[in-house]
Amino acid sequence: MNATLPTPVDDSLARLERLESFSQRLLARAKAAGATQAEVSCSEETGLNVNVRLGDVETVESTRDRGIGVTVYFGQRKGSASTADLREESLEATVAQACAIARFTEDDEAAGLADAALMAREFPDLDVWHPWALDMDQAVDLALACETAGRDLDARIANSDGASIGSGESLSVYANSHGFIGRERETQHTIGCALIAGQGDAMQRDGWYSTALSHLALEAPDVIGRKAAERTLARMQPRSLATGQHPVLFSAEVARSLVGHLLGAVSGGALYRRASFLLDHVGQRIFPDWFAIEELPLMRHGLRSAAFDAEGVATRRSHIIRNGVLERYVLGSYSARKLGLQTTGNAGGVHNLQVQANAGGFDELLAGMGTGLLVTELMGQGVNGVTGDYSRGAAGFWVEAGAIAYPVDGITIAGNLKDIFAGIEAVGTDVDRRSHVAIGSVLVGRMTVAGE
Repeated sequence: MNATLPTPVDDSLARLERLESFSQRLLARAKAAGATQAEVSCSEETGLNVNVRLGDVETVESTRDRGIGVTVYFGQRKGSASTADLREESLEATVAQACAIARFTEDDEAAGLADAALMAREFPDLDVWHPWALDMDQAVDLALACETAGRDLDARIANSDGASIGSGESLSVYANSHGFIGRERETQHTIGCALIAGQGDAMQRDGWYSTALSHLALEAPDVIGRKAAERTLARMQPRSLATGQHPVLFSAEVARSLVGHLLGAVSGGALYRRASFLLDHVGQRIFPDWFAIEELPLMRHGLRSAAFDAEGVATRRSHIIRNGVLERYVLGSYSARKLGLQTTGNAGGVHNLQVQANAGGFDELLAGMGTGLLVTELMGQGVNGVTGDYSRGAAGFWVEAGAIAYPVDGITIAGNLKDIFAGIEAVGTDVDRRSHVAIGSVLVGRMTVAGE
């Protein structure tokens, strides 16, 4: 997107200094109250969000939120409290409340800060701060242009769920009694549109959106609107399918959900509760031998780049899956201690993930599948994290002779995640860049497809 707008007055560094000052004062108060360890998170978020529908403005929302969270430890007893009030009396009361909670909790052998030796020491510029001087009138104009482009594409576009534009900035400081202070600032901007084609029972809905750290990297509003229209029109007059076993190609935008199910199964909380189908699977092959997932937290301009995690632990480049083998879990310090392991620097979640491709683009994957189901939408939450059983509503397209034949909906795809992971035959290069999980379309050799 090439819209040229005025450069905003950037006071973010001064605001970070203020948040850092608050964090230091809160840590000093916690120490004075007798806490053996303490940590503080301070954040500020600002944003503008506009929604339009059928050519009219529906909502305009300007936000400015702040939050301060204090956690104290008395030995291995923990207490937490939070506030959005920056007055001295409120800050003092927040620390007092956290200390009072800690004094009445039971000892937890896994409680405490992450080890001091693991704290981040280097803070490279990761190029994630790109503020946008977007005012309300400009935002409305962009959202209207997006929806209009989609509605004007074809007379069959009979209705709209609207277009939206959002721009946000986030500042945060994390500090703890190890002497660690980490400061972060990031931006994210989004334009999206959802349209409806057809009438009555024949109506179909779909959409498109673009999201980026910099507004200059967004797709143009008219392009987004037209893509939304094209995707909606392609879904008209869908059919169902006879129940059977078929190859299934997950388009890139839904393929990342498979990675999400993997992460849920290898994350510390599920593991120490013994509620994961991948319990005790480190070192075992669960994907084909060419498959790999690498975490790249220090990637410049990544949607989830960070030099440290939510506990101040230095992040590092490493594989979660390599040669099809699960190399490690995804842990913060608490879950790591519960499991007798060391944190992987993932308190607060994973950072940028890159899934290795072994095939070409989308058209090559279609051709390679031959006949089967292309899934472009998933519905429902039918995934059992304990057993790995998988059953979700789906919509997409039936593929014959390597080409899309007709749209389908009202179907369910099912299997077990262990079998699905092991049955992946190809990952494409058609990566959807709108997520911190970089993955192309994924072809699974065989799944149960339930329709008529």
